[in-house]
Amino acid sequence: MYAIVDIETTGNNYKGQKITEISIFLYDGNKVIDEFTSLVNPEQHIPPFITNLTGITDAMVRHAPKFYEIAKKVHTITENAVFVAHNVNFDYNIIKSEFQSLGFEFNRKKLCTVRLSRKIIPGHRSYSLGNLCAALNIPLYDRHRAKGDVEATVKLFQLLQEKDQQFVINSFLNPRSKQATLPPLLKKEVVDSLPETFGVYYFRNEKKEIIYVGKANNIKQRVISHFYDKKRKEIAMCLEIAHIDYAETGSELLALLLESAEIKKIFPKYNAAQKRRVNAFGIFTYLDQKGIRHIAYNSAKALLNPLVTFDNMTACRVFIENLCSAYELCPKYCHLQENVKQCFHHQIKECRGICCGKEAIESYNKRVALALKEMQLQNADLIIKETGRTQDEVGFALILKGGYKGFGYLPKEVSEQLDSPEDYQFYLQPQQDNSDVQRILRSYLRKKEGAEISLKK
Repeated sequence: MYAIVDIETTGNNYKGQKITEISIFLYDGNKVIDEFTSLVNPEQHIPPFITNLTGITDAMVRHAPKFYEIAKKVHTITENAVFVAHNVNFDYNIIKSEFQSLGFEFNRKKLCTVRLSRKIIPGHRSYSLGNLCAALNIPLYDRHRAKGDVEATVKLFQLLQEKDQQFVINSFLNPRSKQATLPPLLKKEVVDSLPETFGVYYFRNEKKEIIYVGKANNIKQRVISHFYDKKRKEIAMCLEIAHIDYAETGSELLALLLESAEIKKIFPKYNAAQKRRVNAFGIFTYLDQKGIRHIAYNSAKALLNPLVTFDNMTACRVFIENLCSAYELCPKYCHLQENVKQCFHHQIKECRGICCGKEAIESYNKRVALALKEMQLQNADLIIKETGRTQDEVGFALILKGGYKGFGYLPKEVSEQLDSPEDYQFYLQPQQDNSDVQRILRSYLRKKEGAEISLKK
């Protein structure tokens, strides 16, 4: 059973609004089986602009029943029914407030025909009742009068039922659905206002402290997904969420980079992975006294400009082993073996004999140079151009001399005039380089489909 409702009000500030007219049609899913419509004395002046909009005057409601006189009827006709309205929170909260002023609680399941329309019949320019009815050829008489609007809403709801092939209405009513499960401290309007764009979102508790930072391709969708996740950590976190902030980024790459930077700066309570400061290792190269080019590794903290960094020593050694295998390098001069006379590593075939003097140093160093070229990201000045936050904007990530410098945004017309990666420094939001950033960039460059990349060797 559905109680399809529309009200007109005095239109004062939200908490001070009073009902001037109400109409409720009780709909059983096939037809209207009951109706209640009445003017209501708001016990306050109706502003002229509201009278011009609705046609309802002070004189018309002077002898109409006050809300307490119709409250029992409103309660009875909506009891055991789903409260349906176009922009349901407005009508529902005003009626709830009227009942609260009388000392009673008014609680009903709700359905919003605006939200249902966006889901079931997407693609309309506007989802206001007037514009939807015009687009869908639904008759709408006495616009901005409660009965006229509710009659149109009934027809709209019937149309939505007919077109609901994916059981959207049932999913909205399911208490386990995304629509029904909100953290107790979080206002629904906050979630409704979230954008459906690339970006980073911040969960805050009642003290305004950031407790979680996340990245999303669709901020609103990703945020809602947290609310029906049944993992213990998610449930505990959701009980603390009281507000949500967000930053749009324009692209997934810039969202990933911002998320990583924010987690390391803020150290939120519920972020686990990236906030840990791992004991990173980096690769570097040097010439020894004989002129032999070495590839070596050490703690990233001990290196000024590592060629590449890894989260742990194992990953670092595996990378070097792969270079040795691919370019037939000497494990001894790649520091995979220490204090040995014979150059042999258990996972790598015996080398060509540079350590025994069987190969010319110049020949060996050429192969080392080829191996180092495999680390393109670490040997280049690089600007990765991305979609901006608006149509007239370009987003970018900047790498200079192998080091990640940060990201930023600038107008498209300015970007077209810049010749080299160094020029982008003036539009940069500086960020720290680290192993997580290197991992993000390496992964992205391996895909790099659709990305505009400027490379300067």
